[in-house]
Amino acid sequence: MIWLTWRQFRGQALVAVAVLVALGTYLVVLGLRIRNAYEVNVGCAGCDVGAAKDVFENAYFTPLLLTGFLVVLVPGILGAFWGAPLLAREFESGTHRLVWNQSVTRTRWLAVKLGFVTLAGMLLTGALSLLLTWAASPYDRLFEGRFDPLLFPARNIAPLGYAVFAVVAGITVGLLVRRTLPAMAILLAGFVLLQILIPTTVRPHLQPAVTETVAWTAANARGLQLNGAGEVRTEGFAVPGAWVLTGNPQLFDASGQPANREQFEDCPHTSPDVHKACVESKGFHMVLSYQPADRYWTFQWLELGLYLVLAALLAGFAFWRIPRGLN
Repeated sequence: MIWLTWRQFRGQALVAVAVLVALGTYLVVLGLRIRNAYEVNVGCAGCDVGAAKDVFENAYFTPLLLTGFLVVLVPGILGAFWGAPLLAREFESGTHRLVWNQSVTRTRWLAVKLGFVTLAGMLLTGALSLLLTWAASPYDRLFEGRFDPLLFPARNIAPLGYAVFAVVAGITVGLLVRRTLPAMAILLAGFVLLQILIPTTVRPHLQPAVTETVAWTAANARGLQLNGAGEVRTEGFAVPGAWVLTGNPQLFDASGQPANREQFEDCPHTSPDVHKACVESKGFHMVLSYQPADRYWTFQWLELGLYLVLAALLAGFAFWRIPRGLN
């Protein structure tokens, strides 16, 4: 049964190996360039870190963003092109009956196919994620943004969960729909939907957020805004390495009262540095909810576990369904 599965799957496997070699070569070259740039612009004595960030962002933001998108999409592609057709194509052609009418049980037939292809998908995705994590590590270390929604799902172990889930989901959908193209479309739509819903509605609450009063500093904020209600709010306030959940929090003065425009206009505008120093001296603060930087690996494991549980539930359903009512 394992040999038969390999014979059916080897064409896709060889294409995957070729893609892995090509992308792996690109990521190794990219990683070496990033490391060299890091040594030149950051690792030297007296280097201007602010200028280094500009150099890195201009040179490597787009390549790392695109490869990150690819790593996140790979599990969905595997689920659609490996998982969904795996059973659906056999049901369409009727070749499943040739196996079922021999000594191979339906459960064993499903177990071998599901285990073989899921393992292959996990290995491919894991290799790409490992290479991207290695290549991007100096960049990620410089910008301290590992919780960024564009970075988190493309690094370390979280993509392994996506791959296992997507392949198992594709196989399960193919088992139910029994038509290749509809199964592929349903899998892709469901995977994209989950990649939108989980980061926005589930991931922020995997652990209770830390809520505390934080002093406002110009270095950690992009700017200020005044809304129609007269509230002064800060834009893009960042806690180093953390995932800030509060968007544009309201500012309060040292006495705990809401800040107002006059308090900012009182500061001299002779130079940006003088104005910032004056504003910071007034003791403005805000209430922030955030996930601390030291929870990064906890969230990686929790997200991996969440997708593995979803995959296990789908696999359990598939094994329950395969002996019932299919012919």
